[in-house]
Amino acid sequence: MKYLKQFLAIIAISFAGEVLKEVIPLPVPASIYGMLIMFIALSTGIIKPSQVDDVGDFLIEIMPIMFIPAAVGLLDSWGVLKPVLLPVTVITVVSTVVVMIVSGKVTQFVARLERKDL
Repeated sequence: MKYLKQFLAIIAISFAGEVLKEVIPLPVPASIYGMLIMFIALSTGIIKPSQVDDVGDFLIEIMPIMFIPAAVGLLDSWGVLKPVLLPVTVITVVSTVVVMIVSGKVTQFVARLERKDL
């Protein structure tokens, strides 16, 4: 019963994200709204981490399985992807490196700010 309650809490927040996506005219995915709602609920104490811990751990454990349909879709679209494989690979590698560099610099900046506050 505990798992059902935790799963229903997560589903309810995901549904609220879907509702917000339909109500707010911004190009933001419903999953982002759902994550923001969950973050706010956890930060304010409306939902305690223990109320969603077990199901959250389970969902993280099975996450690799969720990528199988996407991988099959890519294999199914190989004919369309083959001509643009090199540009897509270059863009993916370059954007990954840029994100890593920017994330590292921002983390260093925040760490320096925290040290100055102490």
